[in-house]
Amino acid sequence: MARILSIDYGIKKCGLAVTDPLQLIVSPLKTVKTSSLLSYLKIYFQEEEVEKLVLGMPSNMNGSPTYLVPIINTFAEKIEKIYPDMKIDFQNENFSSQQAKEIILNSGLTKKQRQDKSRLDKISAVIILQRYLKHI
Repeated sequence: MARILSIDYGIKKCGLAVTDPLQLIVSPLKTVKTSSLLSYLKIYFQEEEVEKLVLGMPSNMNGSPTYLVPIINTFAEKIEKIYPDMKIDFQNENFSSQQAKEIILNSGLTKKQRQDKSRLDKISAVIILQRYLKHI
């Protein structure tokens, strides 16, 4: 088996999380600048076997897609062109950031550690991937 990698896609930065090769455990991976995401993934895919990407899909409270959805779809199309064998799936990411904030608040981290925004993006990616794994 190979890993599954999730992306909490943002305009400025993206949180990444990944499973172990047996797809049992989800761990935060990294927060990268969106402008560097493809470069980072290229290196990561050379080092680790990844069989699927899961992209978080945001929606408004009424269920309509947010402004990010077309941008995420364009990113998915780029991945499909560069890595034609890579499977791509989508997972509703509603409230993942709020849930991540609660997890960080209850984690026992210092105030300075809790203010690290990259931690929020990575934990959001973990939540997206955990939700996805419960669906497959």
